[in-house]
Amino acid sequence: MQIGKIVKSNSHVDYVCQINNPGEFSTLPQPQDYAFGTFVRIELGNRSGYLVGLIYSTILMNPEFGSLGPRLSPPSDLEIFSPDYLREQATLVNILAVGQVMQDGEVHQGVPWLAATVNAAVEKMSPEEIRHFHTPGGRLALAYVPRLLAERDAITSHLLLKVVEQLIVLFPGQRRQLAVLRGNLAWKAAVTPAG
Repeated sequence: MQIGKIVKSNSHVDYVCQINNPGEFSTLPQPQDYAFGTFVRIELGNRSGYLVGLIYSTILMNPEFGSLGPRLSPPSDLEIFSPDYLREQATLVNILAVGQVMQDGEVHQGVPWLAATVNAAVEKMSPEEIRHFHTPGGRLALAYVPRLLAERDAITSHLLLKVVEQLIVLFPGQRRQLAVLRGNLAWKAAVTPAG
């Protein structure tokens, strides 16, 4: 299910996605579809496959906040009298690209080779797609973890904890190894903010 589209990038691996607004699609994404730590795919077009990303932040845009002046029409009348009125409120999510899946299914974890484009579709990944991305050589791999830890952002450990929790469910046979990683990340999440 498409949850939104790319509207901006902050770098080669950091993207901003605008979540679909009412009236744009028949099925609107629910908040759990774009929650913190959700794996998403960003279509690359030209049969180039897709980027794999993690949602790590949410931004609420409301340009009307703070403008207390009079309105010519109440919001309920705008749809009737001004159907071309642009809805300026938006929910934006930041996505950190952690790899790429090529058209032939080949997986590359880490910094992707290609970049997304403006208006590229963003979809929530299925459990099967997440499993495929994490088993590039037939075995569980998390090659993107060192790069994320190098970000030195306090939220990164919490993001990786969320990832590990999802992977424990998807890879029950690797539970012990993932539990060790979870313990290390939990310690790092608790200690890093303390300095």
